Amino acid sequence: MTRHRHLIQQVRMLGRYPSDEEAERVLDTVLAVLGSQLTGEERCELAAVLPERARTIFASQIPLPEPVAAPAFVEAVARSLHTSLTGARWDVSSALATLESLGGERLTDRLLARLPRGYALLFGLADLAAAA
Repeated sequence: MTRHRHLIQQVRMLGRYPSDEEAERVLDTVLAVLGSQLTGEERCELAAVLPERARTIFASQIPLPEPVAAPAFVEAVARSLHTSLTGARWDVSSALATLESLGGERLTDRLLARLPRGYALLFGLADLAAAA
């Protein structure tokens, strides 16, 4: 089994999707939106742990000057997948939790430090950062 197929199956299992195709569509969309949010070393490190096809989708996105807030991230995924915000939140969490397991805790912590508050919950983690 290829690394990419294994990643798809992890997303499918976490998200309880009916097919690999649906899980792949969700993963591709989340990676595309995430690719527009990250810059710097963290972007390169995440790209390095992704299978080739996923890396291409992620890395082909031009990063925005500043990442959007977590709710706007979910809204962008909802628009791309033509789904509700509730459905998109499920999709985002399924894909990002899989990436968290792929990249490990250290990389996830670094990603979360670069993203606005609220993303931890999308990765399936507690948001323990102190309120500003």
